[in-house]
Amino acid sequence: MKSYVLGFQELDKNKLMIVGGKGANLGELSRIEGIRVPEGFCITTEAYKRIIDNNEEFNALLDQLSVLKLEDRGKIAEISGKIRKVIEEIVIPEEIALVITGYVSTLGEENAYAVRSSATAEDLPTASFAGQQDTYLNIIGKEAILQHVSKCWASLFTERAITYRIQNDFDHRKVYLSVVIQRMILPEAAGILFTADPVNSNRKVLSIDASFGIGEALVSGIVNADIYKVREGSIIDKKIPTKKLGIYALKEGGTEEREIVGDQQNKQTLTDDQILELEQMGRKIEAHFGYPQDIEWCLYEGEFYIVQSRPITTIYPIPEVKDGKNHVYISYGHRQMMTDAMKPLGLTFFQMFFRRFGGVVVEEAGGRMFMDVSHELRSQIKAKILLGSIAKVDILMENALRNVMKRKDFIKSLPSGKSMMSAGSGIGGGLMDAIKFYSKNDPSIVTNLIAKSEDRLHKREEIMSHLSGSDLFDFIDKDMDEFKKAVTNGYGAYFVAMYASDWLNKRMEKWLGEKNVADTLSQSVKNNVTSEMGLELLDVADVARQYPEVMEYFTHANDETFFQDLSKLMGGKEVSEVMESYLKKYGMRCTGETDISRPRWNEKPTTLIAAIMGYVKNFQTGEHKRKFEKDFAEAQGMAENLLSRLENLPGGKKKTQKIEKMISVLRNFAGYREYNKYMLVWYFWIIKQSFLREADKLVKQGSIQDREDIYFLTYDEFKEAVQSGGVDYDRISKRKEEHAYNEKLSPPRVITSEGEVIFGEYTKGNIPKDALAGVAVSSGIIEGRARVLTKIDDAHIEKGDILVATYTDPSWTPLFVSVSGLVTEIGGMMTHGAVVAREYGMPAVAGVDNATKLIKDGQRIRINGNEGYIEILD
Repeated sequence: MKSYVLGFQELDKNKLMIVGGKGANLGELSRIEGIRVPEGFCITTEAYKRIIDNNEEFNALLDQLSVLKLEDRGKIAEISGKIRKVIEEIVIPEEIALVITGYVSTLGEENAYAVRSSATAEDLPTASFAGQQDTYLNIIGKEAILQHVSKCWASLFTERAITYRIQNDFDHRKVYLSVVIQRMILPEAAGILFTADPVNSNRKVLSIDASFGIGEALVSGIVNADIYKVREGSIIDKKIPTKKLGIYALKEGGTEEREIVGDQQNKQTLTDDQILELEQMGRKIEAHFGYPQDIEWCLYEGEFYIVQSRPITTIYPIPEVKDGKNHVYISYGHRQMMTDAMKPLGLTFFQMFFRRFGGVVVEEAGGRMFMDVSHELRSQIKAKILLGSIAKVDILMENALRNVMKRKDFIKSLPSGKSMMSAGSGIGGGLMDAIKFYSKNDPSIVTNLIAKSEDRLHKREEIMSHLSGSDLFDFIDKDMDEFKKAVTNGYGAYFVAMYASDWLNKRMEKWLGEKNVADTLSQSVKNNVTSEMGLELLDVADVARQYPEVMEYFTHANDETFFQDLSKLMGGKEVSEVMESYLKKYGMRCTGETDISRPRWNEKPTTLIAAIMGYVKNFQTGEHKRKFEKDFAEAQGMAENLLSRLENLPGGKKKTQKIEKMISVLRNFAGYREYNKYMLVWYFWIIKQSFLREADKLVKQGSIQDREDIYFLTYDEFKEAVQSGGVDYDRISKRKEEHAYNEKLSPPRVITSEGEVIFGEYTKGNIPKDALAGVAVSSGIIEGRARVLTKIDDAHIEKGDILVATYTDPSWTPLFVSVSGLVTEIGGMMTHGAVVAREYGMPAVAGVDNATKLIKDGQRIRINGNEGYIEILD
């Protein structure tokens, strides 16, 4: 027999699907010793199913709702209203109504009750839907309670609830509603308790909001609340505002607003002893659930009652701490321009690779990688080097670390040990090579380095194509050291280019007042694999533009049959040839390419179509050559201008000779700066193809359902699966859910082992009021239409648009040809977008916090790449 009603004492976390998150949590709270929960019961989801099953009008409306998207606001509002009306008009079956009213009689018909919605997708550890459905307070009488139960059921289809489900990919048909009926108490004070600081996420700091009267008034912002901060049994901060109003529950039902008068206005809502008592209750509840909690409490006749507890889903997970000491971590993703969540195989493979490559351990949290910089911060010398390095890639991260360093006692508590910067990573040999390369200044050095690297990679590809099982993993394990040598062999070329760039910028600013001259001087250099990648796609566009059938096919092309379908068209053979040639050279690239699980252009060629079609629309045939020659002429013109002006300075002849040599060194070696990343991504692609061949065998054996299931195994688990054929599929399913949750998190730049997120700020100086501050990474001022993008597949760009993105990595380079400026949320002077923007000669500002949210697609904006700010013009 179906249970339509269950008392709190019958509930626990295993009843989630019949009483929702709120109901299950109340059941768990009722089981904690020393925690008082007002009595109540839950009307289960079985009752909700009973009233909607076989209701033809409801199901017809749900069919209409299921196809709507976020942009269908008007239709969502219309169907929302109709569904709620249908549900509210359904008569509650007598057998359900009698059970509900029977429970009310047992608890006391004369009492006031809270009638709260509890959805099966609400108050979960991975998604809190709090506030999406309705709550009704101080409801008295059986008929009134039944009426508000119907209102709660209907509130599953409010506009905000529907929109939230669409945003979070929840199926409307698979979310059900339970209703919580809980006896209300008439509190003297109420509020909210967070077991982690809601401002900075510090897990050791508990925060309490408290006000006189009922808690709902506080939640809605009607009344001012005291705020108390408690750390490990000590009150560390109290804010006591003037409280002029309180909202109080009435015995006869409803609420009233009362004016607070006299000394009561500035009185502390809770005594210090009560604050500490509440802290202990909060920690007990947190320990029971095993996760930081957002708790609603009431104070009645000197005793605390807990009326709700839900997980805080917005705080970022903490990297695992093994020694119990304080640590400081920085986001590796912010340094690498890839802040997206990684799947387990990609993350653990990169961890293993990184550890083998440089001896550096990177920790995981929230599907991202973090580096422990505690040892560096303990040493003034190492800290200075670290901060100098980070300043080039992320000023906000640098400033956040400077804020940490102001806490002298905390810094002293950090463990001391081996620095990550002292790891054997080939830097010493690279510096020695740089000296030799500078002396020789021979362009063939770079040509030979590239030729040797590519020869090694082709040989690896051939060898790995014939290996499988244990032999494959044994080869990869041994080959890591060989690959490391190949990469470190090129460090000298990278270092000498960096030295020349820095030297020229400093000297030209000092001698001639010219800033960032290396940006222009390094335009159209040879061997720049990233710049060439963007320009060579122009050549593909030049072939494609000749064939209308191909251009029409591009509007609906399919990845699985891309070349097969393309070859059937007039001009398809010609376009296939140039595209396949392009992908042979660059097809291993993609957004977030350090994650081996990400689909490469070789796997998803349609990713490039938007860029190709944009080129056809925005440029004439031959743009590759014109752009290269134009940028080369600008570089040459600047070099000549600088040299002629230097001749007129004291010591001009000597300075001219020195500058001439440095410009030559820069142009001979600057192209190599992007090559090591290209080589790494190519190597990962070779390995990925081997992994997928093994995955196909696992599918054939029936061990997994889809080849991409391997992405949700760790590297060691995958290796074990290949060798044994055994896979825990429940683990894969759980990891898919975890990854979906991680994707919604925003990783912090800096986080401590206490979970505290440390923020950095800009010194805004003289930037205009309301301008968005960032870092000037490529000079110039430009106005244009903002094109806000989250992925390059959506890149419908007009010539002159300004690209606004969370980050850009080399895979975004094809878009740089069309745009006139760049804005990114993360990055600094030496990150990908900045380097390529300078090479293409366009203004850019990086590190603009929340740029993709604050700037709307289509708005006109002005970029100031000289001073580092953005102005929104409309």
